[in-house]
Amino acid sequence: MAEVIRMPKMSDTMTEGVIAAWNKKVGDVIKSGDIIAEVETDKATMDLESYQEGTLLYIGVEKGAAVPIDGIMAIVGAPGEDYKALLDGGAAPSQPAPAAPTEQPAAAPAPAVAAPTPAANVNATIVRMPKMSDTMTEGVLVAWLKKVGDKVKSGDILAEVETDKATMELENYEDGTLLYVGAKEGEAVAVDGVIAIIGEEGANYQALLNSDGQPAPVAVAAPAPAATPPAAQAPQVSDNGADARIKASPLAKALAKDKNVDLTKITGSGEGGRIVKKDIDAAQSAVSSSPSAVDSAKPAPQAEKSAPAAAPAPVGEYEDVPVSQMRKTIARRLSESLFTAPHFYLTMEITMDKAMELRGKINEVSPVKISFNDMVIKAAALALKQHPAVNSAWLGDKIRKYHYVNIGVAVAVDEGLLVPVVRDADKKVLSIIAGEVKEMAAKAKDKKLQPKDWEGNTFSISNLGMFGIDEFTAIINPPDSCIMAVGGIKKVAAFKEDGTIYPTNIMKVTLSCDHRVVDGATGSAFLQTFKKLLENPLGMLV
Repeated sequence: MAEVIRMPKMSDTMTEGVIAAWNKKVGDVIKSGDIIAEVETDKATMDLESYQEGTLLYIGVEKGAAVPIDGIMAIVGAPGEDYKALLDGGAAPSQPAPAAPTEQPAAAPAPAVAAPTPAANVNATIVRMPKMSDTMTEGVLVAWLKKVGDKVKSGDILAEVETDKATMELENYEDGTLLYVGAKEGEAVAVDGVIAIIGEEGANYQALLNSDGQPAPVAVAAPAPAATPPAAQAPQVSDNGADARIKASPLAKALAKDKNVDLTKITGSGEGGRIVKKDIDAAQSAVSSSPSAVDSAKPAPQAEKSAPAAAPAPVGEYEDVPVSQMRKTIARRLSESLFTAPHFYLTMEITMDKAMELRGKINEVSPVKISFNDMVIKAAALALKQHPAVNSAWLGDKIRKYHYVNIGVAVAVDEGLLVPVVRDADKKVLSIIAGEVKEMAAKAKDKKLQPKDWEGNTFSISNLGMFGIDEFTAIINPPDSCIMAVGGIKKVAAFKEDGTIYPTNIMKVTLSCDHRVVDGATGSAFLQTFKKLLENPLGMLV
């Protein structure tokens, strides 16, 4: 039966999304997990993943057009299926689908399982974990500012949530009573996971939790014959078949993948037969309690090999520090970058004598103290405008060349590294760049950066010169194709043409390049332009 793909809410402030690109066309066969489009939100351009399987029957939005939250984007179903009723707000016709008549009898017993209150009739709303950054997969509840029973209004701050980038406030959009809290302080919740329920006082919120895959009351969850052994009953084997379109929640699919559970063998207990979290838990429990299942699971040396090696037994005092959300994301993203993007490195020495002289003069009149890093940002931005191939990103089937220059500036914080963005850096004077960098560095250390502060970089700079590092290499910060590692300024001896020795100040920079986008000659040409700008810095002021 055909299914509608709607515009999801990809950030807490998103009201609509713009179709930046369609990666599939009408007639294409798509599978769950395929990226069907790129959607530009108010925070970033993000991939739209399909949770349906079938043939793409209809695309309702052209590239460049905006779609409101929950608006129809596309329809997926069987080849030749009549989907027009879905566009009118109705259900898809059952006549073209040969499986529909055989499914009718199975649906008949459903009314006998009477939930105390249908979820649709509950005057309450689920509050879910929003996606607060383009890289966020889960958030940790740092503190609840409201408790169960409190009256809340739209605009109230419910809780503080630690993402991979910062600790942010979770704003409420509903009026009512806080009926349920789904996570304790310190617990992690996956994006789109249930955080809380808000509604009228006394509302049966459990019906909402049941329909969302939370543990159900015994009266609702026990329609099966009592004679069936629990171990055999729990998996709810289904004849879905490998080619059937599996209806499952994103969380259920993720759990199934982690626990190696075959979704085609499970009958979903959610709405319309949708597989939800409790179905995965039941199947996993049955597998672990079944002797034959345990035996069949033994020949899995591959899984054992892929597991992390056990840490050696400690021989002295030690401390295990939990991995923060920020550190998890740094590890994941940079591992993906290093092992996906073929890196190569170009190192160049730059004479900084004139830049040091000019900086002193500028700081005599500048309202903000200019650092060498500010001059590096400005020079890189101007060089990128002349070498757009470096100001680009690899998108798999295409290379995106940006017509604007947004420089990501790596800032060290206690738990890792943040990369706030100086937007349109090529158009800004040094004092403006300096002011923005200082402000964002302070916000980063206080965990007050917002998504708009760290998204949208087209090139990144990491400067360890202030820490006494002469030279190093950096891992590319996705989606950029390059990152520049900047060392400290060091006084060395140089020789004139006549052999006379004189002191000079040298700074080494290393450009890490994604070879899928940038070739050696392209990266070298960029560095030559960058070098000229810093060695003759007056050119940056005109």
